[in-house]
Amino acid sequence: MSQETKHSSSFGLWLPAMASAAAAVARMVNEAVSLLVFIVLDLLDALLCFVYKMADYVMEECKPCYCSSSFNSSSDDDDDVILVAEKGGSKLLSLTSSASSDDTKLHLEDISDTLFLRPCLLADLAQAALHDLRKLKLVSSVASSSSSSAASSSSATTTFTTNSAIVRVLRGKVGRARGKAATRGASSRSWTDCACESCNHWSSPSGERDALFVHVEGPKGEKVAEEDVVFIHGFLSSSAFWTETVFPNVSEAAKSRYRLLAVDLLGFGRSPKPPESLYTLREHVEMIERSVLRRFQVKSFHIVAHSLGSILALALAVKYPGAVKSLTLLAPPYFPVPKGEHGTHYVLRRVAPRRVWPLMAFGASVLCWYEHISRVASLVLCKNHRRWESAFKFVTRNRIRTYLMDGFFCHTHNASWHTFHNIICGAGAGKVEAYLEAVAERLSCDVVVFHGRDDELLPVDCSYAVKSKVPRTRVVVVDRKDHLTIVVGRQKAFAGELVDIWENANKCCKETEKI
Repeated sequence: MSQETKHSSSFGLWLPAMASAAAAVARMVNEAVSLLVFIVLDLLDALLCFVYKMADYVMEECKPCYCSSSFNSSSDDDDDVILVAEKGGSKLLSLTSSASSDDTKLHLEDISDTLFLRPCLLADLAQAALHDLRKLKLVSSVASSSSSSAASSSSATTTFTTNSAIVRVLRGKVGRARGKAATRGASSRSWTDCACESCNHWSSPSGERDALFVHVEGPKGEKVAEEDVVFIHGFLSSSAFWTETVFPNVSEAAKSRYRLLAVDLLGFGRSPKPPESLYTLREHVEMIERSVLRRFQVKSFHIVAHSLGSILALALAVKYPGAVKSLTLLAPPYFPVPKGEHGTHYVLRRVAPRRVWPLMAFGASVLCWYEHISRVASLVLCKNHRRWESAFKFVTRNRIRTYLMDGFFCHTHNASWHTFHNIICGAGAGKVEAYLEAVAERLSCDVVVFHGRDDELLPVDCSYAVKSKVPRTRVVVVDRKDHLTIVVGRQKAFAGELVDIWENANKCCKETEKI
């Protein structure tokens, strides 16, 4: 063997080791830089909390944030009382008044504790280290004894503690119902929200306050569609995600058979953005039922949903098991929670891992961990989205895509903040697993999941986790595609794949009927 051949073979042996070492160094650098950056962001968010309290007091009224201290249910304010009742195993948080029969009820299970329990990075690291030490049995179980004593003391009293911001929101709902909150009506908006007509049309006299915006395409003329397809967009998106990509690429023959309905979720796009809403899973699903299924008299339908919309799609499928003909999910945010983990916080850390790289994870971390920093982003981007649209159109020579502008800019901070925590973290930590089990048992429709192999926000493992719960699921992993390009850039191919799914579902239904 020549000397040159020996050198090349030894280099081939060293190359994987060098790549592995480089990757390890890159991870260490990423973690070190992330630690410094997010410690600074923790401090900045605390400072902005004070700044916004002062600004809100000057601009409109002093509003609570989730940094506020807990509120005790036994207190009384303006004849309003917080009551906790058990009904069917589900806790209800009710706000009632002795002067009126009007009341507001909110299922506590709909509210994610990540709204008001998000530890700073140092506290999080300390807690993780303590957890590891307990596993090694180097720390005594003092915490377990203290928690048991706390549980015994709580059983002796009926006092209930919840976050004061939630209590204030509920009081606002009841006050408006009784006509007491004249200064903050149902059409009011925050000074940090956009005031343009497209964002506030729902609050005008001619707008629809109780109905979502729905874009509809179908057969032309007097021909009636044979079937309906409901499209549900993801987080920080809108119906334009579908109408600007998939709808133009659905063939005319398919449109003559199918009525396509793309909805703007509550708080996004051209749909209502009520300031008093907590944007829970229950509210989103009820608005879809009212605005799509009942309004358009949808009896049986196919569902296509992306990202966060997949959770809403599963909720609808479980609620209408006999009506759903096929279920197509794109990048579903399903993270099975390991035993011993706090479900909501586990999901939060998976979706927003507080790392500076990759950039999409960094953006998600900033927007989802920091209430006041994300409000700054909303103030800069959403309030001035018309200017950003003009700037982007100028730079791209008027080639900017509507689905990007409507999705990322046309929402309020209140809507995005509560939707993420109450649906992705809250519902994603427990309800999604129950929904998938129900789909496996009660639904006979086709389930198809698409996922981009290069998705840096939600890994492909999420889709395979769905298949583990619903074995008949067909998982389609598309190479060199990420969270958005799973549709954007391949919309023509995807539209064809959707039509094939609908057609196959119909064939299966006909064969079942014959049997």
